[in-house]
Amino acid sequence: MRFILRRLGFYLIAFWASITLNFLLPRFMPGDPVSRMFARSQDRMQPEQLEALRKLLGVDNRPIWEQYAGYLQNILTGQMGVSITRFPTPVTEVISSQIGWTLLLGGTALVIAAVVGNLLGILAAWRRGSALDSALPPVLVFIGSFPYFWLAMGALYLFGVVLGWFPIRHAFTDGLEPAFTAEFIGDVAAHLVLPALTIVLVSIGGWMLGMRNTMIATNSEDYITMAEAKGLRPGRIMLRYAARNAMLPSVTSFGMGLGFVVGGALLTEVVFAYPGVGYQLLNAVQGLDYPLMQGLFLTITAAVLLANFLVDILYVRLDPRVRSN
Repeated sequence: MRFILRRLGFYLIAFWASITLNFLLPRFMPGDPVSRMFARSQDRMQPEQLEALRKLLGVDNRPIWEQYAGYLQNILTGQMGVSITRFPTPVTEVISSQIGWTLLLGGTALVIAAVVGNLLGILAAWRRGSALDSALPPVLVFIGSFPYFWLAMGALYLFGVVLGWFPIRHAFTDGLEPAFTAEFIGDVAAHLVLPALTIVLVSIGGWMLGMRNTMIATNSEDYITMAEAKGLRPGRIMLRYAARNAMLPSVTSFGMGLGFVVGGALLTEVVFAYPGVGYQLLNAVQGLDYPLMQGLFLTITAAVLLANFLVDILYVRLDPRVRSN
């Protein structure tokens, strides 16, 4: 419990620091979102309307500390303001409408890449020197060296435009009513294949190499030799003894990856016009949408910190040595 409380205090301090940076960074950017809205309205807005907008969006002429105090109060009450680019929709409503698609895309890709990559790493390390161990890691590392957007555009052109096997944009077909029906779920799955595939291909090599290297070190431990001397089945030794102890670094990586899922694969979402948080973040930056940018950054930060805190708690359960630190 002492270890968990120390970690909780650390993450609370980190969360406060991220909130402060989240407040300051958009205000250091050049330009004024209200002035941009005034330019878009072609001078149809009155001065009193501009002043009301500045006060609503928290970019008025108040001292910076007063704006900061108001910002903290809004955070504590769950009020993130009103989006400028999608005015007058509240920021919480914009994020809630987008985050589900990001979790679907990023979560699916993360689980597939982690499970398949770790299994390949276990097999490659257990059969060290085999064709699987010699040929597959260099191929996956070579594929993983390509940028997300390049691989996404290549998959989009080949499988979407040339072959026409999969849809090339959006999360589901335009005009299709969202519902828990076989037709809608199948349509969403078809739209999910290409963006998820590109993320899996780029990241699976790292999962495989990480598990392979840890497994190789674990295979040289004395308890593996003892298990082999007892005549236990190789499959049991590989999974119950070697892989189980080699999984700890992968648990950390999975927790961090789970946190960053909320941020979305921005470039992949942009290429496929996938309506996730990353795509919405790009629109918010382009439109100088301070409230939406702050809401998105805060959501991403909170997700990363929460995921890491849960991993710390899980580590206490999996590795008793952590409790003594």
